[in-house]
Amino acid sequence: MNTIYRERKIVSRLLAVLLSALLTVPLLSSCGGGSRTATPPPVDDTIGRNVSNRVPVNQPEAKKGLSTGQKVAILAGAAGLYYLYNKHKNSQGEGAEGKYYLSKNGRVYYRDAEHRAHWVTPPREGIRVPESEAQQYRDFQGYNGRSTGRDLVGITSSAAPAL
Repeated sequence: MNTIYRERKIVSRLLAVLLSALLTVPLLSSCGGGSRTATPPPVDDTIGRNVSNRVPVNQPEAKKGLSTGQKVAILAGAAGLYYLYNKHKNSQGEGAEGKYYLSKNGRVYYRDAEHRAHWVTPPREGIRVPESEAQQYRDFQGYNGRSTGRDLVGITSSAAPAL
């Protein structure tokens, strides 16, 4: 009875090792990166040199992004709030697309149709603003990802009603 138990135990261990090995084969083969052999370039027999219209492998790709004329700044935090306030402070109407106000505690808000205040928060990823337009916000927290700078406390606005 003891030998049958040992045989089953050995067989089950061998089976577990075999199955584990089989499960790792697809993982290891996918990490190999495939074949790295390349076909040689065609040879022009009349002049005896390689002819190729391919782009060289070591040539860097064209940079993706903004050109010099398209520089932007990312405004988040206080800089983003102040930008939103200035953008909407002279708007007509109510709600999120209406007029924005600056409170005494340095926060920005708007009022809905029932005149309830709603606090405004800038998006976490920031607001992309042309660099020339963003220069007036460079002293504030959140300008191009900075954590230092001014906040909106103490900036007064005659248009902002007391909250």
